[in-house]
Amino acid sequence: MRYILFLLCLLPAPLFAHTGHDALGFANGFTHPVFGPDHLLAMLSVGILSAQMGGRAIWTVPLAFVSFMLVGGLLGMFGLPFFPVEIGIALSVLALGLAIATEKKFPVLLTMAGVAFFALFHGHAHGAEMPGSAQPFLYALGFILGTTVIHLLGVAMGWACTRHPGSALRLRWAGFCIAVLGLFFLWQATLANPVSSTLSSTSPLSVKSRNADARL
Repeated sequence: MRYILFLLCLLPAPLFAHTGHDALGFANGFTHPVFGPDHLLAMLSVGILSAQMGGRAIWTVPLAFVSFMLVGGLLGMFGLPFFPVEIGIALSVLALGLAIATEKKFPVLLTMAGVAFFALFHGHAHGAEMPGSAQPFLYALGFILGTTVIHLLGVAMGWACTRHPGSALRLRWAGFCIAVLGLFFLWQATLANPVSSTLSSTSPLSVKSRNADARL
């Protein structure tokens, strides 16, 4: 957490001090992935997995996640229907945890496709939960930066552990624990009302649009 606070100190002040609403939008976007346990575990796992794979996967796999998360975020902001988002997020935690636990060297393109697919769910959740008063650009910038910080922490953890055989084994056990938590998240998601993931009538941008029409 101290690394996250340090990076926040390096950010330009206008991101926080431009207006109250803008600061709220950026701060909410940044903290959404950081303080969501399912988001946090999945994004840490992406970084760890990319470090386990090594080579160009260290940057291409996280980049694929961030890029498609932004696409999912736009879908969520506009309230476009999607497969039950919480189930998709839980499955991402489960799948990524298993990938770390098995330490299997998957092809880079296949791994990129997998994380890109799961990133759509995480992005949709970020976009759908954007505060109505937030600026979409700053909110998106916030959750992209927050995700990037988590990826970098995961890469650092994975890189450090793969340098020592004993630590590499503990990392695999950590992947197993992440997968178990993914099963728990999946159980919770299946109990939840799946209608809550279809936000086309209550998305932040659609609410803003309706409010603008009402003022006209």
